[in-house]
Amino acid sequence: MLDYAQARRLMVDCQLRTFDVNDNAVLDAFDAVPRERFVPAGRETFAYIDQALTVATQSDGPRVMAAPMILARMIQALKVRPGTRVLDVAAGYGYSAAILDRLGAQVTALESDEALAGAARERLGGQVEVVRGGLTETVAGGAFDAILVEGRVETRPQALLDQLKDDGRLVCVLGPDRNAKATLFVRAGDAFGARPLFDANLPALKAFATEPGFAF
Repeated sequence: MLDYAQARRLMVDCQLRTFDVNDNAVLDAFDAVPRERFVPAGRETFAYIDQALTVATQSDGPRVMAAPMILARMIQALKVRPGTRVLDVAAGYGYSAAILDRLGAQVTALESDEALAGAARERLGGQVEVVRGGLTETVAGGAFDAILVEGRVETRPQALLDQLKDDGRLVCVLGPDRNAKATLFVRAGDAFGARPLFDANLPALKAFATEPGFAF
């Protein structure tokens, strides 16, 4: 039987640390949260491989757990600290929300499907607020310090950026397939700066797809 605690330690040492994840709080959170709890039943032994895992198929795009090193770098870029108010978009079974909660954030996990939202609530055990709604909808309360998007967006996610506080940060995988990059947005008043972080790819979320144009 797989020793999951040892698998987590190897994930942290061999995947995260070697991919420039150096925030000790982030490393500790990934070492503490049991990733195998957040995958579909029967797939627990695949939880610690260094690639994305699909956890559900939805009409608005697959829900995935990003490869650990990708997710860790994205969360590290958000600079989450205790009390940070975070929106986790397309939260799936809630793994990322659990990591953010471990970091001391006040987390709201957003899912478009009630059954999937219910599965996340069950796994998170009441530690995180899980809400059902469209992925581009304004979440009650708004004004988040940080937003994590768990999927690839083809266009700038303006509906989410508008929910950031001043100086708030949003991280997502942005761009067309094969040319996408993990990208950090930072709000400054009504302006939004964007900085590509590293090459990355995840399945596309249809709510953030490029509108088809006319072909001549």
